[in-house]
Amino acid sequence: MQLQQETAADWWEVEALYDLCFAPGREALSSYRLRDDVAPVAELCLVLRDVNGLAAAIRYWPVVVGQTPALLLGPIAVHPTHQGEGLGGWLMRESLARARETGWSRVLLVGDAPYYSRFGFVRLAKVEMPPPTNPARVLGLALVPGAWDGIAGPVGRCAAHSTSDET
Repeated sequence: MQLQQETAADWWEVEALYDLCFAPGREALSSYRLRDDVAPVAELCLVLRDVNGLAAAIRYWPVVVGQTPALLLGPIAVHPTHQGEGLGGWLMRESLARARETGWSRVLLVGDAPYYSRFGFVRLAKVEMPPPTNPARVLGLALVPGAWDGIAGPVGRCAAHSTSDET
């Protein structure tokens, strides 16, 4: 298995993996509105490949909670032929370590607490994802101690990373 940073050439193959792993209409979720016209954090978007091709992928996006910067993790997916092999955990641990090393303080996601709690994610009761997100599924991880202390409010797009600013 080979771990690599996602490249522009990987984009459609990663999208196909997400289509395979998630329900139709995944792009209608509110988290996708936070990604519209925003470039992902390239150094944290990783893929795992084996001799047969793409096995797993993870992406991160810049967002703000109120005025405070944060990372939005997701999607993360493992090809069905590789599920149960620990690849999702490998991508989580490696990408979170890289996020910490590159100076990010906090990560949030929308997901299942029983799965993500093993990586240190906890419910963020005062952080509001756009509706119709279930508030119980809004989870966060402090990459540095206390990074979520006092952080509250709505999650919004990070205009500083807009792709329309780059054109």
